Amino acid sequence: MVWRKLGPTTTTTTARRRRRSNLANILISLLLVLICSLLFDVFSGGDGRRTRSGFVEGAFGRNDGGGGVGAIFWITGGGVGGGGGNGPQSNVGIAIAVTVMAGLAVAATLVYSNRGHLQSPWSRRRRKHALQPKQWKAFFDEDGRLCDGGVKFLKKARSGGVHPSLRAEVWPFLLGVYDLKSSKEERDAVKTTNRKEYEKLRKQCQQTYKSSDKTAQIKEMCGSDSKDDKDDGQVLDPSSPRNSLSPSLNQSDNLKPCESGGDSELTCTRETESSDSDSSVEAEVMHPEKLAQETDTSSSNTESKTLNPYRSESFATWQRIIRLDAVRANDEWVVYSPSQAAVCLAKALELAESVCLKDYNHLEACRIFHAARLVSILEAYALYDSEIGYCQGMSDLLSPLISVIEDDSEAFWCFVGFMKKARHNFRLDEVGIRRQLNIVSKIIKGKDSRLYHHLEELQAEDCFFVYRMVVVLFRRELTFEQTLCLWEVMWADQTAIRAGITKSAWGRMRLRAPPTDDLLLYAIAACVLQKRKQIIDKYSSMDEILRECNSMAGHLDVWKLLDDAHDLVVNLHDKI
Repeated sequence: MVWRKLGPTTTTTTARRRRRSNLANILISLLLVLICSLLFDVFSGGDGRRTRSGFVEGAFGRNDGGGGVGAIFWITGGGVGGGGGNGPQSNVGIAIAVTVMAGLAVAATLVYSNRGHLQSPWSRRRRKHALQPKQWKAFFDEDGRLCDGGVKFLKKARSGGVHPSLRAEVWPFLLGVYDLKSSKEERDAVKTTNRKEYEKLRKQCQQTYKSSDKTAQIKEMCGSDSKDDKDDGQVLDPSSPRNSLSPSLNQSDNLKPCESGGDSELTCTRETESSDSDSSVEAEVMHPEKLAQETDTSSSNTESKTLNPYRSESFATWQRIIRLDAVRANDEWVVYSPSQAAVCLAKALELAESVCLKDYNHLEACRIFHAARLVSILEAYALYDSEIGYCQGMSDLLSPLISVIEDDSEAFWCFVGFMKKARHNFRLDEVGIRRQLNIVSKIIKGKDSRLYHHLEELQAEDCFFVYRMVVVLFRRELTFEQTLCLWEVMWADQTAIRAGITKSAWGRMRLRAPPTDDLLLYAIAACVLQKRKQIIDKYSSMDEILRECNSMAGHLDVWKLLDDAHDLVVNLHDKI
């Protein structure tokens, strides 16, 4: 069944390694036993057949519960019953000594062989299953509130993710659309308010279509050779790492800091001195209440509102880039969203026309519908957070959300919650990106000084080779399924912090890794540390490391990655 593919999967590679290790331990133990048995024959002179069989039976345990002590009993008795009982007492002592040495050797072998498998507290237990519908329902009381403030729910989401059938219902909690302590009645009220505000934003977007059409007609009449008609592949800063770091999910979709049409000095962020800290987000974006107040005070008729000249020109640029990215979006999501994949052509064309989507004739109905939804929500977000507007890469973050959440208003507000932290990845000054790269560098330095010194020698200690992973949150390194799993665990951590759930609460649940806002960065560092041997032994430039990081796409085990990330959190969280 398609949905089953979306759920968290167990790590088969780790299981195979453990089976091979256990087999090796058994073979080594048998070899030691045989050697000791032969030595005993030499020294005791007794019946070797009885001795060896007794030794093996005692060492590995009999069906009646016999253990290692039985080995000494049988060996000692072997000397008597086998005709060697009258031999020197020293032979018996030697036999016992040999047995003890064999036991110690076997124990040492087992301990040594297991040393390399020590992992984080999360890895020592079997990863639990995703949050199931029955469990989710049981978390709520009769008023529709999470019984314990969401602690058990977040524990489940942090350890195993969410069942695919629950994602559309659970994600609004993880992304801050609904408070963990809210009742069903309160959530219904929030949903109604949010829907109205989204509709207001969409009406403003619709107004810009008319003005854009008039501008296009004027340019056409004047015969203007506008650069707007060219591919928007230019960037304002050629030296920006966004311009060079990575191929896209598609053939021509490269990450770029901001794209103007070429005839404008517009950027994807305004000239601002706002802080890059996450705490500044609340003051930087328009929230539903603020948006409603502005709308009500400025004009009683929302439809008469117009954008100021600067904002209008910026928005026209964003609209053009949004449409280019929307029709380029890949179709990886299709098999995971059966209802949207089955949309009829008439419905897809109707939505495409309503958002003025163009150049989509080569797409199937489901992809036209998906592209139109991307345009609708991304345009609304560009108005909602006009400081950031739109930059390439945002469509990568939104695409999984609308594949799971079919209601545009709900998907929009989930995207707003997602972008409260991710928005800093799209600032033109790249301060937010550099801060995160610096954290990755500190994690690597704290965990593996040898690898860090090697990066220093290559002048790559700033970790710009993981730039793409940071910008679009592993979206291009992981499959669609893996992306959802990683993001859910990451969101659960961030939600726990927002809810003020302390480290002690997780300690009582035997989850030693505390929640962190930077789980993604620990996962990125873990990804690099997994390749430490290759990086140290083979690579002599940052370009080579960059190629290695880009080649990881499709070859990562997301749950092993999360295990290693949690291990890093346990050891380094208080030091970073």
